[in-house]
Amino acid sequence: MVNWKELLRRPAARLGLDVDKESDLVSLAQYIYNDSKTKTPLTELINNHFSQTGRINRNHEIIAELPIRTYWTTNYDKLIEQALIQAGKKPDVKKRVNDLAVIKSKRDAIIYKMHGDVEVADEAVLIKNDYELYEKNNQMFTIALKGDLVSKTFLFIGFSFEDPNLEHILSRIKILLDDHTRTHYYFIKEVAEEDYPNNAEGKEQFQYDKIRQELKCADLERYSIKPLIVKKYEDITAILETITERYNRNNLLISGSAHEFNDYKVSGINAEDFIHKLSKTLNQKEFKVATGFGLGVGSAVINGVLEGMEESGTRNINEHLIMRPFPQYATNGKEIGQLWEEYRQQLISECGIVIFMFGNKLTKKEESDEDIVVEANGVIREFDIAVDKNAKVIPIGVTGYASRKLWEQVINDFQRYYPEFPYLKDKFIKLGEDGIEFNQLIKIVTDIVIEIRGGE
Repeated sequence: MVNWKELLRRPAARLGLDVDKESDLVSLAQYIYNDSKTKTPLTELINNHFSQTGRINRNHEIIAELPIRTYWTTNYDKLIEQALIQAGKKPDVKKRVNDLAVIKSKRDAIIYKMHGDVEVADEAVLIKNDYELYEKNNQMFTIALKGDLVSKTFLFIGFSFEDPNLEHILSRIKILLDDHTRTHYYFIKEVAEEDYPNNAEGKEQFQYDKIRQELKCADLERYSIKPLIVKKYEDITAILETITERYNRNNLLISGSAHEFNDYKVSGINAEDFIHKLSKTLNQKEFKVATGFGLGVGSAVINGVLEGMEESGTRNINEHLIMRPFPQYATNGKEIGQLWEEYRQQLISECGIVIFMFGNKLTKKEESDEDIVVEANGVIREFDIAVDKNAKVIPIGVTGYASRKLWEQVINDFQRYYPEFPYLKDKFIKLGEDGIEFNQLIKIVTDIVIEIRGGE
C-alpha cells in the first residue's frame, strides 16, 4: 500500500537529499521535521495518502475470516478493521494508550495500532524522536505487546523487522525468558537473481543482498522467530488459503433433508438413529458439527452432538455445534431464494468438509396438484457450493435420493474431487454399498473425515 520512499521523495528533495540514496527513512523523516519544526508536512502526507489509496486484498480477507482474536500492526491504515467488519466481525481498535483501558462489548477481535492511526495522524509514531520516546509515551502498548509475545504465537506478514521498538521488546523478552520463548514465524520473500539487472553490478548486488538476508534470518532465530521463505509474494496468499482450508476441516457440515426414508439401505438401525449416532461419533472425534436444520435430519444431528457433549462432560455448545436454521420468509427486500443462497454460501464457507445424506422433499405435480417426493435441489446446490469453495464432499450413497446421485458423481470422477487422497476411493465405494451394517458405515465415514483433517 505504501512506498515510503515515494511518500518522502518530494520533502526530501526540498532538503537537497536523494531518497534513493537513503536507507534510514526514520532519520529522514526526522530531518524533514527538523526543517519545518512541525509534524504538519508529514501528517498531511499521511492523511492525503491513506485517505485516498489502498484496498482490502485477499490476504486481509483470509486473516479476517480466520478465528484470530488479536492483531498488532504498525500501519496507520484502516484495512484490517474494514476487513473484519466485511467478515461480519466487530473489531475493538486500540490506537491510543487511553484506548487500552476501554473494553468494547461483544468484540470479536482486538487491533493494536502501536504506531497510531490515520485519524490521529498528528500523534503517529513516525520520526526518530517518536521512537526514542516510545517507551515513555506508549509504555502500556509495550507491556501489552510483551504479554502477547510471551503467551501467543505470532505470524508476521509484510514486516521488515527494522522497527527499533520491536527489536527492543524482543531483546527484553529474551533476557527475561532466556531460551523459553514461544516460537513465532514471519514471511520473507527470497532474494531472487531475476529481480536484479543482468550486469556485473546487478550480480554483485544480488550476492550481497542474498548474504545479508541469510544473516538476518539467522539473527532472528535468536528470538525464536523462524522464517517462512517464499519465492514470490503471491505464495503468501496461497499459504494463507491452505491454512484456512486445514483449519476449516475441523468444521463439518451435515447437509441433508428427508421427507421420507424409503431409499435408505443401511442395516441394523433406522435412519434417524443412524444420523444421531454418526453425529455423536463425529463430536467425540472433536469435529465441530454444523447443520442447517434440514427436515428429518437436523434434529437428529443436534441430538447426537448434545449426547456426545454430555458424555464428555462439556457444556460450551458453541465449540461443538453450529446451528443455522434457514429463513422461512423474505426480508430486507430479498426474495427467499436469494436469502437461502446467501445462507448456504456463508455456512459452507465455515466448513472444510460436507457430508451429504438423503436429500428429498415433498412437492406437487404441476398437472395434477398431487404430492410427490423428489430430489432436494437445495442439497445438490450445497454440493456445488462446497466444491466451488474447495470443501471436501462426502455423499453417503446408501441413504438414497440426491445423496445417491452425488455419490455416483464423486465415484465416477474421483480424481477430480480427491486428487490428494486417491487411496480413499475404496472407502468411498463402500458408502454406496446397499445393506452395509451401520457400525461399519459410521467407521468408514469417520476414517475418511479424520484422514482429510490430517489425523486424530
